[in-house]
Amino acid sequence: MPNQPLNNNKSLFSYTHMMMCLLLLMLVGCEPADETIVLKLGHGLDSSHPVHLGMERMAEIVDEESEGSMRIDIYPNEQLGTEREMLELLQIGSLDITKVSAAILESFTPVFTIFSVPFLFDDDEHMYRVLDGEIGKRILDATEPYRVKGLCYYDAGTRSFYTTDRPIHSPADLRGLSIRVQESPSAIRMVNTLGGSATPVSWGELYTALQQGVVDGAENNPPSFYLSRHYEVSNYYSLNEHTAVPDVLVISTHTWNHVLDEDQRAIIQDAALESVPHQRKLWREASDEALEAVEQAGVEIIYPDREPFMEASQPYYDYLEQQQPELYELLLEIQELGNE
Repeated sequence: MPNQPLNNNKSLFSYTHMMMCLLLLMLVGCEPADETIVLKLGHGLDSSHPVHLGMERMAEIVDEESEGSMRIDIYPNEQLGTEREMLELLQIGSLDITKVSAAILESFTPVFTIFSVPFLFDDDEHMYRVLDGEIGKRILDATEPYRVKGLCYYDAGTRSFYTTDRPIHSPADLRGLSIRVQESPSAIRMVNTLGGSATPVSWGELYTALQQGVVDGAENNPPSFYLSRHYEVSNYYSLNEHTAVPDVLVISTHTWNHVLDEDQRAIIQDAALESVPHQRKLWREASDEALEAVEQAGVEIIYPDREPFMEASQPYYDYLEQQQPELYELLLEIQELGNE
């Protein structure tokens, strides 16, 4: 049923952890008795990350446009829980806003699986046409039956493989390697299709997993690779750019429908959309700076031929056509926009 909590068949976090999160939210929610509406936004990224800075810009706009009658307080670095935990807090109305990878949202509805299809977009402009257009809005709206509402997409760049001991020049080099992925069935399928052995590991545990050899590598964008300091325990970064999985800013429908009035909802929505170009600019700058920084730190950056990776992805497309025809039709619709 749509109103079931996320992953009803499997508890997302312990009772104790949930109580700690709720207690922290109650404490940070204690505000002076005035007319200001304070919305809590939690996420798992570093406070210098361009996605965090995009959310800061949104908060500034909300403060300006509401003339101080609304405020967004931001809690980065998983202070309020992991991405999955914060999503569940949104569902029960204990947290107002969070940022989550589109890969995690496929637990709500399969349509978000589309973003984990390898080599979905031709380039950034193709991706922006999709995210900013009717297709992007249609996908955002698919979350509402699950008690969260999509506000906007933030650029999370392209994901590429980084490894501790073996450089990746072609899909053949992935054979026998354990590659960390998000807790996403489609991400698991993608890495396995390309030749690796997908291993779900939480983001907060990944540094240690790389350091101790629990996994041989991972895949992510340049700013995340740099700001997480994973370059300290990884020797190679292969820019094959296999996926472009956006981040999604979502708000609890409890907050949207029962806390905010129509004018306040408009301010929140407009502020989110207005922050997007700013965040994309910061993203491009951060990606260039991150690549330069990790290379200076001793990481070997590899620019492999992408064609073999695209050819190795064909079984993924075949699977969609045969097993998930609605997603395959969406794939064709997105590809058509790339031809404009």
